[in-house]
Amino acid sequence: MAKLASSVRAGKSKQSELKELRLNGQVPAVVYGYETDNISLSVDENEFIKLIREVGRNGVIDLELDNGAKQVMVNDYQFDALKNQITHIDFIAINMQTEVTVDVQIELTGEAPGQKEGGVIEQPLFEVSVTAKPADIPETIEVDISELNIGDAVHVSDIREKGNFVIENEDDDALVIVSAPTEEPEEDAEEVDETEVEATEQKDEEPEDEE
Repeated sequence: MAKLASSVRAGKSKQSELKELRLNGQVPAVVYGYETDNISLSVDENEFIKLIREVGRNGVIDLELDNGAKQVMVNDYQFDALKNQITHIDFIAINMQTEVTVDVQIELTGEAPGQKEGGVIEQPLFEVSVTAKPADIPETIEVDISELNIGDAVHVSDIREKGNFVIENEDDDALVIVSAPTEEPEEDAEEVDETEVEATEQKDEEPEDEE
């Protein structure tokens, strides 16, 4: 299991202290949840990013604290796009034997024959709600589209047996659809002719310049 070191912060930090932490590459964070009082702490931003790339958004992390490690998941985090910086993280302590519900991303694989024929791939859902024990939560759920022709679709009911988890969405929720290409309406030839006739008549009616 991936490990992440942390430093416990005493009490509520002042804004100046939080700013200094971030300047030093640390991210203010808090952990709460299963058998855990709210604990303020900080983690190294680069190490956190590296770990999330390794285990995924719903991965289980061994968060190292002063009194031992806690098994946690990332409940939420805040990102400052202007500074390109993670500004705060919420960790939730978990019981590995208790199911949790999280959102899991849908990943499309393969190339649909219908797309080669001009069809359009539509993805109504980019993620589904999954309930499972933490160790059974997938990083992503793959949906193979390599046999989809125009008019075909994949629904939640088609992927329920993907793993040891329960998808909370309805069976008829569409995950991906191959739609027929939209044809642009051709300009009415008769309408074009009428326009040309009107333009010609207007030209004929223009008075000639006097010499």
